[in-house]
Parts: sequence; C-alpha cells; structure tokens
Amino acid sequence: MRAPELPPTASLRPDFIWGVSTSAFQIEGATKEDGRGRSIWDVYCQNGEVKNHDTGDVACDHYHRYREDVALMKRLGVQAYRFSVAWPRVLPQGQGSANEPGLAFYDRLIDELLASGIEPWLCLYHWDLPQALEDLGGWMNRESVAWFAHYAKLISTRFGDRVRRFATFNEPSIFSLFGHSLGKRDRSSEDNLHRTIHHVNLAHGAGVDVLREEVPGASIGCIHNCQPCWPSSGSEADAAAAARLDTYWNNAFPDPQCRGKYPSLIGPAIEPHIQPGDMARICRPVDWFGLNHYSPVYVKAQATSMLGFEFGEKPAGVPLTPIGWPINPDAFRETLRIVHERYGLPIYVLENGYGSFDKPDEAGAVIDAERIEFLRAYIAAMNAAARSGVDVRGYFIWSLLDNFEWESGYSNRFGLTYVDYLSLQRIPKSSFRWYADLIKTVRRR
Repeated sequence: MRAPELPPTASLRPDFIWGVSTSAFQIEGATKEDGRGRSIWDVYCQNGEVKNHDTGDVACDHYHRYREDVALMKRLGVQAYRFSVAWPRVLPQGQGSANEPGLAFYDRLIDELLASGIEPWLCLYHWDLPQALEDLGGWMNRESVAWFAHYAKLISTRFGDRVRRFATFNEPSIFSLFGHSLGKRDRSSEDNLHRTIHHVNLAHGAGVDVLREEVPGASIGCIHNCQPCWPSSGSEADAAAAARLDTYWNNAFPDPQCRGKYPSLIGPAIEPHIQPGDMARICRPVDWFGLNHYSPVYVKAQATSMLGFEFGEKPAGVPLTPIGWPINPDAFRETLRIVHERYGLPIYVLENGYGSFDKPDEAGAVIDAERIEFLRAYIAAMNAAARSGVDVRGYFIWSLLDNFEWESGYSNRFGLTYVDYLSLQRIPKSSFRWYADLIKTVRRR
C-alpha cells in the first residue's frame, strides 16, 4: 500500500515546533494514591454523570507508565510535550500545605522528558479544580484569584529551573460555559457565569505575574478554544444567537487578556463584578496565543435557555468525524487569520485532532486512515495560513494517547496511540507512524 501523502509545510518557519498534548485528569489515573486530593471531576464521575459511569481512577495509568509514554514521544520525534499538572495532586486542599509525592511525580516526568530531548510545556489548569475549593464557591468566589496565584507560585518555584514554557489555563471559555464550572453544576444564572469569567481572567493575570517573578525568561501564554460559531439557518434570530455564543466562546477571555477590555456585547453584564484596577491586572503581557481548534459549531436561537441559544442542526452534506464534529480545514485557516489579526501574538496550535471509535484489526494493528487524511488537510490549511502571513509557530496533536474524554468517558478516541483500557497496552496507530514520518521529513529540510 502506498504511504499516505504528507501535507505541504514549506511555508512554516524553520524553527517550527511539532508536539503532542495531553491533560492530567484524562491520562494519569492514580486518583487515590500518594496523597492526591479529590477534584471536581472525581466527584462528577462518582455521581455517575459521565457516559457508561466511566471514571478517571485508572485512565491510561500514566502516573505509573510515564516512562513508556515519554518513550512513545521520542519515537514520534516530537520536540515538545504539552501536559497539565493536577492541582489536587500537588495541593490536595487546593491551598495550604503541598503534597511532596505529587510534586515528585512531576519532577520525574519533567526529568524524563528533558533526558529524551523533549521540551516540557506545562499548563497550570486543565479543568480539575480541587473539590475543596469548589466547596468554597470555586471560580465564583473572588478568593479563587489568590488560590490560583498560590498554586502558580508552588509550581513555578518547584519546576521553573527546568520548565520555561507555561500556560495559565486551558480553554477557559469551555469550562466556564459548559464544563460544570458554575458551582454545584448550577447553569441557571447568567450572573454566576459572568462572575466566573471575570475571576478566571483575574486569576490568569495573577498567574502571569507570579510566573514572571519566579521564572525569569519564562515564555507564557493562555490556551483558548477558538471555533467559528455559525447560525443553523438564515434567520435573524439564529444569527443573533450565533453572534452571542461567538462572543462568549471566542472573545470573553482573550479580549480582556490581550486587549484590555471585554467585548461590547457582554461587557455591561460583567461590569458589576469589576473593581478598580481589575482590567490592568488581567491584561498582563504574554508571549504567545495558544489555539485549540477542532470544527465549526452551528447555533440556533432558544428563548428558554440561559443565554438564548442552543446547538443547531448541521447542514446536510457537511462531512463529519465519526463522533459527529464537522470537518472544515478552511475554517481552521480562517480562524488562524482572525486570531493573528485580532491579537497580534505568535500562535501555537496546542490542540487539533480527530475523534473516532478505533479498534485493532484481526492482526492487532490500528489503521486510522481517516485521521491521517484529517491531519493532512488541517496541516495543509495551517501551511496556507502561514503563507498568507499568519505567525504560527507550532502544532500539537490532541492527543498522544486515547484517554478519558470528559463527559464521553472512554467512548471517544483521539489518540495517535490506541490504549487497551483493560490491559493498558499502548498500540501506535497508523497515524502515529505518519506523524513521525512528517516530523522527520520536515526536520531534514
């Protein structure tokens, strides 16, 4: 069989970074070991709110198998690995005394990465808030800004001698809008949402300041999920609903962080929570824009919903991934252009990937030709954006491993590596070999 075609990459920078991404709760497991505290996601799983009653208790067992996983990255030839620290693993109560065994795990992981020639990109928060802090109001409590700053100081002082790339948050728009983040799953109050948005933005600014102070020369950013929000029909109501979701999803965090103000559509609603000096505390200098992109979303008006919208039907004929997400490389290229023009920062694509239901064939191989075609098309679109002047400097695939996909549990698979969740065996898919060939080819030029 002919080897799958590689995408054009000639317009990408010579120092372009190729990587993979994961997050702590989705792969680590060991949720009850070595002094780790509970996170909000442990509680959601315990309450049966995840598909098939799946939990993160074992996940990919990365906590015990990290050396095997770093070896996979080395085989891929990636230059960087973006991961997150589990806040409750290092601060079981979210504040107060640190948990040395939890910190020691990340020491081992970082040292293993560096020994393998892979740069660690550390994300402070990827959705696993300590439950002890949720019990105090979580992100709706303005004290969360101080909690996050305390946590950022612990991480920066412990790992800043070896880590230079830091992200404050992963996808704040997603966990504020959809990710059980409005306090005890209360999604009924717009005021709660606006309070959460503002406090997370303040925490970002506080985290940047701590990182600057503790890690001279650190390269710092925030990771935003940016997807086009398109109306499901030609109606004015659907267009207005799409514009409203677009503001919350795509601009409510990067606008204040990078431009010093909230979007006009939601600014008046957030204003009651803004205290003197807050906007300056939020808009701190950062070095790059982290972009996660998967597909456009289609929106229709829904008068009875909290924000006046719901997800609408996708137009007939739109190509979809097996899990039902639209495939549109041109939307990715256009998103890169918009982010470049609106924020003026170097862009690192820190998540892009293809969700499916992979399984081994009779020979034990996992052939995922559709994922390869998806990645080829999206990387080609990124190359086209770079050719047009977009300052894109890196691309990280979601994900190294199949893993716990939040409310979908283990039903969806995004990995370049198949994980048998019973045996925990790792089986590199055909896309793994394709990506390794791509990196090798690009780095030769």
